[in-house]
Amino acid sequence: MSFILVFLGGGVGSVARYGMINAISRALGGPTFPWYTLGVNILGALVIGALMEILALRATLAEPMKLFLVTGFLGGFTTFSAFSLESALMFEKGDYLNLGFYIAASVIGTIIAVFLGSGAVKAVV
Repeated sequence: MSFILVFLGGGVGSVARYGMINAISRALGGPTFPWYTLGVNILGALVIGALMEILALRATLAEPMKLFLVTGFLGGFTTFSAFSLESALMFEKGDYLNLGFYIAASVIGTIIAVFLGSGAVKAVV
């Protein structure tokens, strides 16, 4: 049953990522910089920070729901493989300035987002 929950959550998360990437890409006119991947990864980090804080404070979420939301949905929503591919392509093109910015913004931005999500929950609860 655990595999099914992760599978379903991952599918929903992947569809949500696909929709968000398309919306961001259309809104920005199909930019050459991968703002869409950066955006979903930072948003996913914000949500996982908030969710993990809720679980730490309340710990009432059943294990199956954790599997569906954290491992499945957020695992499918965020995308390290796309980040890695986009970084490699920038490197191959010699676009080192954007590559450096993308790596720094992705790593630092997602870590900050986890703390922001956690802090927001602490402030409310």
